[in-house]
Amino acid sequence: MVEVEKGEAERRSSTIAARNIQLILAEKRTSLALMRTGIATLALPLSILSLLVATSRYYHIMGVISFLIPLIGILLMLVCLGGYFIFRALRNVLYQDALISEIKSHHKELAL
Repeated sequence: MVEVEKGEAERRSSTIAARNIQLILAEKRTSLALMRTGIATLALPLSILSLLVATSRYYHIMGVISFLIPLIGILLMLVCLGGYFIFRALRNVLYQDALISEIKSHHKELAL
């Protein structure tokens, strides 16, 4: 009787651990989406700058400097925002991987 209860408790514990891993994996997918957003945010300033360089023969820099300074400021802010998104996503992914490893170390039947 005691052994049946022990087996049932272990099964419940494994089920809860598996559900926790599923929740952590959902959070990991969210972090990866944040990383994808960060990469896209970094790509936008690079695209705009390449467009400015490609069309630079059609304008004089001193004639459009009042336009370029605010634009470069906005592009720098986008680069910082994209870098922040990527840094935060990487930090979260590493943390979530550590949580999954910890759960697997306590529940050997989940470590495949």
